Formats: sequence, C-alpha cells, structure tokens
Amino acid sequence: MDIDFPLVLVVLTFATGLIWLADKVFFSKRRQAAGPDVGGAASDDTAETSEPWLVDLSRSFFPVLAIVLVLRSFLVEPFQIPSGSMLPTLEVGDFILVNKYAYGLRLPVAGTKVVSMGDPERGDVMVFRYPEDGATNYIKRVIGLPGDRVRYRDKQLFINDEPVAREFVARLPPMERWREEVGGVEHDVYLTLGRVAGNGEGEWLVPDGHYFVMGDNRDNSNDSRFWGTVPDELVVGKAFAIWMHWKSLTSLPSFDRVGSID
Repeated sequence: MDIDFPLVLVVLTFATGLIWLADKVFFSKRRQAAGPDVGGAASDDTAETSEPWLVDLSRSFFPVLAIVLVLRSFLVEPFQIPSGSMLPTLEVGDFILVNKYAYGLRLPVAGTKVVSMGDPERGDVMVFRYPEDGATNYIKRVIGLPGDRVRYRDKQLFINDEPVAREFVARLPPMERWREEVGGVEHDVYLTLGRVAGNGEGEWLVPDGHYFVMGDNRDNSNDSRFWGTVPDELVVGKAFAIWMHWKSLTSLPSFDRVGSID
C-alpha cells in the first residue's frame, strides 16, 4: 500500500504542535503549581523534567517537522525517477529536485493555489499528480498550453499546425535519438524504429486550465496521448536539477549525472 507522505507529514506536524502548545498553555503551569506540594521540596527544574514523554517527544520533533513541511510544500521537494518514460533526459534511479513555487504556492495535500507566481511553459519538465487517481506523482514534458492544438503523426510532433523543429542525432537500434526544440528548450527524445502498436497518434485541443504532456521516450510513455490533459490543480512543480543517481539498493550512489534538467 502506498503511503501518502505529504498527508502524514501534515498530520504529524499539527499533532505535535498542538500537543506542545496545549502543554505550554495549560498543563505545564499546573505541574509547576503542584510541584512544591510533592514532598514539600520540588523545584522548578524538577517540574520541567517531569513532563510526560509525549510532550517531550512533541517538543523535540515539532520544529523539525515544521521545517520539513515548509521546505517540501513551498520550496523544493525531492523525487526519484521510477521509469524510463523520460529517457534520455532522465534515467531510472535519478534523484531530482522540483521547484514547488515556480508555478505558484499551493496548500500541502489539497494542492489549492494560494499565490500565483507563474504558469507552466512549453518545454518545462513538470511533476504532477496522475489525473486518473489524483495521487500518484508523474513527470513529463509540457508540450501543449491552454488553447493549443497538438498533433502527433508518423513520429512527428506538431503544435498549432507547425512541425516541431528536430534533427537526427544517432541510430541506436532498436531506437533513434533526435534533438527537438519545444518552447525554445532543446532536448533529446527517443523514437522506436518502425511502427509501434498503440503509438498514440492523434490530434488534441488543450482545454483552458489544462496542459498536454508527453514523455521524451516517445514510444514508451504513458502520457496525455492516452489519458488526456493535466488540470492545473494537479500540478506539483517544475523539475530543475538532478542531485544524485542511485538505481537500486544493490548498487552504489553516483553523482556523475548531477546537473540541471533541460
């Protein structure tokens, strides 16, 4: 069973904060007042050290949990790449950093935007919650903005009836590597040689408040061609850097791929 870590973090932060606050406002004063009556010689120090273990635990963990909550909710959140849908840009095992405020500040868990600071742009590598379940984090490249007409035919991408500029890089059977330019962002994509069953050809009009996304590993990506566009309320943030690569527990972490994400 998948654990909703943001929800757990919010619950723990508020629980430890409320316990600490309640003890500070109400119960600690009662303990201090009752302290001198116990054996007639209890000091303030003794009263302080006799606080319940749950209060002591909450007082210790609340500041740490609060800082983590603020950092991952509003500033930067780490993710690990679990699949090859974004090859060659991102590899399985890449640990990436996602800018949480690039597209506006959102409430944790709910995802409601409270401060608008920008919108996704063509070419951005974006993390979002999968529209089919509203919970699983996906990462793809933004191809179409609200109002755009996107077409994919014979492995050629068109935006508003204009073919996306690309050039051949290398033949790497069973695929080819091409360099594309979307929204002024140059990036490489993989195209499988030959025709692929269920290759996602078609034409789509992007609704208002939605984004059309695709994986760079074009013939091996579950994206907007198959399940539709991403509504703005499911946007998480913009991926901007790789900070570590660790494919599995049986391998050693590597920092060879550290750098920005194009």
